[in-house]
Amino acid sequence: MPIYEYECSVCRHHFDRKQRFDAETVAICPQCQGKAQRVIFSVPVIFKGSGFYVTDHRKPDDIAKGEKSMPGK
Repeated sequence: MPIYEYECSVCRHHFDRKQRFDAETVAICPQCQGKAQRVIFSVPVIFKGSGFYVTDHRKPDDIAKGEKSMPGK
């Protein structure tokens, strides 16, 4: 089950709830009984592998000649 973070709009208290994906969102702050909203975070992008190099996008013929391949040319 995912853990969701909430923030109270009255007292700015942050709290977490472990909920099912399809469960109702928590709307009440446990500290002041104010209205709480789910905090949305952006998803981090993680690149795994050897990396991205100029040689990853060259044609085999261009590598042998030592030429750079340019998009649109």
